[in-house]
Amino acid sequence: MKPYLIEEENKILRFTINREEQRNAINFEIMEGLEKVLELGEKGACKALIVTGAGNNAFCSGGDLSVFHDLKTEEEAYHMLSKMAEILYRLLTFPKPTIAIMNGPAVGGGCELATACDFRIARRGIKAGFIQGKLAITTGWGGGSMLLEKMEMANAMKLLMTAEVYEVDKLKDMGFIHQIYDEDGWEAVQVFLEKIVKLESEVLSAYKKLLIGKWESNQLHRRIFDEVRSCAKLWESETHHLQVNRFLTKDGKNK
Repeated sequence: MKPYLIEEENKILRFTINREEQRNAINFEIMEGLEKVLELGEKGACKALIVTGAGNNAFCSGGDLSVFHDLKTEEEAYHMLSKMAEILYRLLTFPKPTIAIMNGPAVGGGCELATACDFRIARRGIKAGFIQGKLAITTGWGGGSMLLEKMEMANAMKLLMTAEVYEVDKLKDMGFIHQIYDEDGWEAVQVFLEKIVKLESEVLSAYKKLLIGKWESNQLHRRIFDEVRSCAKLWESETHHLQVNRFLTKDGKNK
């Protein structure tokens, strides 16, 4: 079974993390898949890019700790974190609208992935949260810096500093979620995009360029990589590895 799916329909690209048994956690294969779909979209004539997860049990549970927990030193962590941060910056600055269909819970890096998208629509009843602080690290893929560009400051800092998961209605009130849907996510996103995709591709790119220009003037790329380096330093700490061990042990018991 492929770890990810890339599909295109009516000039809408869709990337699906296809690791349902692993709660759609991100590993190096998923990183490669994201690079492929971004390259495809950048070269093609698509009008939007959708990111979602397989099934309904998770949108994305963040980084695959069973893989990334083997990274022990600051430099080992930085190699992985910076790679994904660069991918998410490409997603952030993708020249067309991007939408995360949050079809299930999202935690940690899963929220960073969603934050990199222009819009977030979520299934009613899900929860999401930036739980990295409970693992004694910060956001490490640039999600914190991106969040502060996209939300009211106090709400963004609350999401980051409490390290809690929140109900979808609360996330919408705070400005993280743009729309809640009840049934099929693909149908919901088509309705969400209905008027957007009627515009010419060049018009959509021109508006996205305005936003990218704002981020470039705010030195967002540099700030993201300051964030990555800060996380990598924390990653090396004994406290982080201890918390991850506890998390994996607890998670294993809950399966």
